Amino acid sequence: MNLFFLVLVAVAFGVTALREWMWIPGGEGGSPMHILTNAIVDGANGAVTLAIGLVGVMALFLGLMKVVEAGGLLTMLARLIRPLMVRLFPDVPADHPAMGAMILNLSANTLGLGNAATPFGIRAMHELERLNPAPGVATNAMALFLAINTSSITLVPTSVIALRAAAGSIDPAAILATTLFASVVSTVVAVMAAKWLQRYWPVTVRAERQTLVNEPTSAPFVDADTLETSATSPYPLWVTVIAMTLLVALIPVTILYGRAISPWVLPTLVLGMLLFGYVRGVRVYEVFVEGAREGFEVGVRIIPYLVAILVAVGMFRASGALGYFTGMVGPWTAQFGLPPDALTMALLRPLSGSGAQGYLASLLQNPAIGPDGYVGILASTLQGSSETTFYVLAVYYGAIRIRRVRHTLAAALIADLASVVTSVFICSWLYGGIGS
Repeated sequence: MNLFFLVLVAVAFGVTALREWMWIPGGEGGSPMHILTNAIVDGANGAVTLAIGLVGVMALFLGLMKVVEAGGLLTMLARLIRPLMVRLFPDVPADHPAMGAMILNLSANTLGLGNAATPFGIRAMHELERLNPAPGVATNAMALFLAINTSSITLVPTSVIALRAAAGSIDPAAILATTLFASVVSTVVAVMAAKWLQRYWPVTVRAERQTLVNEPTSAPFVDADTLETSATSPYPLWVTVIAMTLLVALIPVTILYGRAISPWVLPTLVLGMLLFGYVRGVRVYEVFVEGAREGFEVGVRIIPYLVAILVAVGMFRASGALGYFTGMVGPWTAQFGLPPDALTMALLRPLSGSGAQGYLASLLQNPAIGPDGYVGILASTLQGSSETTFYVLAVYYGAIRIRRVRHTLAAALIADLASVVTSVFICSWLYGGIGS
């Protein structure tokens, strides 16, 4: 991240300096360097605004998570999918709280609840940090978890469906099949890439402990009693098989009835978690408030990390470097089913979530493109089947003060590339985009 951060800023400055030298005064919008200056300030302000917006969501879902944890749901989930999680995360005890938090995060991502997934993910990172032998350095489990997060399987891309409906699409949910296919493939690639790359990024535990000895590493979410891993055995294999079968059976149901189901997901989740805690004897109000208070603290802690990444990305976009690149490469990629407009979307998606969403909205509203043409469907699939990689890394690692991300970024970018390639393949196959 150190090198990437510096390269983004340096390239943005270099391109802007060249444009400033060639700029003729009198044009609209001010000089290129003036635009870059505004982008720096806007990026810093936007980071704080975004963090404040996240505080409420984090307080809500970390409060709910505290309730279900007190009721024992995380342990139940960890026991249920232990066979899969043990193989994916061999360094994490099967009944550790990190397992349950990761399950809830990935489940929320699968249902398209991005805001709900973030607090669960941060909770998982705090629990994984407790198992970290080298505080400040990403573990293999952290890298794999975040790589999966940037490519997580998506059953219902709710926000994209809403954008398509607002743009007048005759079938806003047409991307459910393409998004599911692309996200499944990219998730498999993310797992393979993280497992393969981890051998080339070893951790020197002693050195890192000496370097970061004064860094706080404790997580605010659980007390000491929760840290003890229980000797609870996993559920019988047949219970896990039935649960996985039911989950797989939900996929075609979600594809067919995604639009009808999506409005019910979040309210049902809130009510269900509170009812579960109440039935299990939890004092739901007091426990919820305790968890919500911790969510507020996390929201404030991630502000510096958001400022860094959003300023760098804002400078890169405002400099025009992104536009120059797509202008040069776009005609070539169009021959393989990735026109310049979709290429811009593919490059913007890992950098800026709000920027990618705004750009997608403009594409769908453009009469020359529209929501139901090939480019509109491809851009919608790209938005729904991947995540804002650098935002995820900044927020999740920033919450636990990880400074060395090791192979996380490489694995996540490989998954992003797989998402683009797979999206082009499935959309071209279904809608005939290659060569158009």
